[in-house]
Amino acid sequence: MCGIVGFIGNEQAAPILLDGLAHLEYRGYDSAGVAVISSEQKLQVRKAVGRLKVLSDEIHGGADIEGCIGLGHTRWATHGGPSDVNAHPHTDEKGNFAIVHNGIIENYMELKEELLKKGYHFKSETDTEVVAHLCADMYDGDFTSTVRKVLARLRGSYSLVFMCKFEPDKIICSKKDNPLIVGLGQGENYIASDIPAILSYTRKTYIMNDGEIAIVMKDNVWVTDLEGKPISKKVFEVNWDAEAAEKGGFEHFMLKEIYEQPKAIKDTMSCRITKDGKHVHFEELNWTPEDVKSIGKILITACGTAYHAGLLAKYFIEKLARIPVEVDIASEYRYRDPLTDSKTLCIVISQSGETIDTLAALKEAKRRGARSLAVTNVVGSSISREADQVAYTWAGPEIAVASTKAYTTQLVTLLLLSLYMGRLNGNLPVDREEKILADLTKLPDQCQAIFDQVDFIKGLCSAFKDKEDVFFIGRSMDYGLAMEGALKLKEISYIHAESYAGGELKHGTLSLIEAGVPVIALATQLEVEEKMISNIKEVKARDAYVVGVVQDGDTEVGKTVDDLIKVPASDDFVVPILAIIPLQLLAYYIAVSRGNDVDKPRNLAKSVTVE
Repeated sequence: MCGIVGFIGNEQAAPILLDGLAHLEYRGYDSAGVAVISSEQKLQVRKAVGRLKVLSDEIHGGADIEGCIGLGHTRWATHGGPSDVNAHPHTDEKGNFAIVHNGIIENYMELKEELLKKGYHFKSETDTEVVAHLCADMYDGDFTSTVRKVLARLRGSYSLVFMCKFEPDKIICSKKDNPLIVGLGQGENYIASDIPAILSYTRKTYIMNDGEIAIVMKDNVWVTDLEGKPISKKVFEVNWDAEAAEKGGFEHFMLKEIYEQPKAIKDTMSCRITKDGKHVHFEELNWTPEDVKSIGKILITACGTAYHAGLLAKYFIEKLARIPVEVDIASEYRYRDPLTDSKTLCIVISQSGETIDTLAALKEAKRRGARSLAVTNVVGSSISREADQVAYTWAGPEIAVASTKAYTTQLVTLLLLSLYMGRLNGNLPVDREEKILADLTKLPDQCQAIFDQVDFIKGLCSAFKDKEDVFFIGRSMDYGLAMEGALKLKEISYIHAESYAGGELKHGTLSLIEAGVPVIALATQLEVEEKMISNIKEVKARDAYVVGVVQDGDTEVGKTVDDLIKVPASDDFVVPILAIIPLQLLAYYIAVSRGNDVDKPRNLAKSVTVE
């Protein structure tokens, strides 16, 4: 997720670009850059690693760059770590074209290899630079025609904005799966990835759809399809205030990020599933069967929500790849003289890549000879630099302290990794991989079925908001899910919540169950459903108020609970990724009903960088 701004008009572009980027920094803050075409048709590019202020100070608030047409970008790194050279905008070698991009170009490596053979030279590690060189390679004397030909070569998700010094009277943009808007002014027009960037200048916009191209001039905006057929657009009048616009109209960042999960899941898995949908591949790992067969055991270490993702990964890996897995809380790992050696693969999980306990555990595992793999959301983070290899989650910036989309993308990445290892070591039947992948690719669309139940979930809050204790129970993979559900509720509602393996109730926990106590019973794992129903009956016998979470179509659990949340039916390995979403929503609305600051819960920070 990155922030994009474009401007064309009669005013100096650079200060307007910087102002727009300042309202988009929540979309990315690794680096920033601007490109402006001067009145002499010179393409000027300035970019800097770090927060936007670094760039703004370097160019004195835009005063150092002259020109009335330009592009701006604030980056959340995906391909290539944060650096000046990886920052956008990117240009071709001659400085004729400038490009800014939000998204992932899935076929950038094959395009890059093609361009290298033709003699093009690359400065950055990004996928975006490929687009700039493609523009130069395919330029036919007509800027618009060239952009259409370039777009036809790209696979992936993107919002792309193009500028050409040979035609300084226009900016061209297009999108697929990533947001993009055109702002309409008087004698000036704007492009942005999000509405906040342009609210100071106009409230009249075109909301771009996938497969549309906008040719933006200072006095006109033309929208066509990819073949050049004109498209009539309706003006969308923005009535949000600036703060609401930053949150996309949502009340809190947490709710916005819950609703961003379908896209985050799609982005995370799309470049790791073969075109035919039958196999998983990790180009960034490029493991051989021998690499996987040499793993004696796997150590997963993490903290908080990431630790809960690791607990589910243990089930994924052991069941699908048949490799033994131990899961450690990172802050405990170093202090037990662990049996880690050269046959151990250490997988560390961290959204920020800066969690100090996880980083220390990674260093200790490496000291003991382990190979290491990081699963993280932040390119260039400390953990990504320390690990031998990295599998990134493509969740984009997560602003709310309580993790949501980072967690689901961690599960997607870890499930894909499990399938990858299982196929390479020969323990996963081909048809089993295909079945799981078929259900996994349905996930983004299935999320909507859960969002459709939001009013029902809101209605459940009255049974929770004034309670002092809430219990979560589950078996098999549902137990790890119960732990994450309890954590979400604790973090933001401040209600004491605990999770228990269903079979452990009779070993002491039942003493805590009394009339009216809320219990969330996760029963999505069909192989243990019968046992789980028995556990539900145990708490119902003590007059608990029970909300069941089941796969759609289940007919048994509903007979034993007070209320029922249904998630779309899916493979047992896939359904936990869906089943966490109603628990996130429930925690959110309970916290709101209690008047809490959802995005900034008391005593907590987004990234824990102290022991």
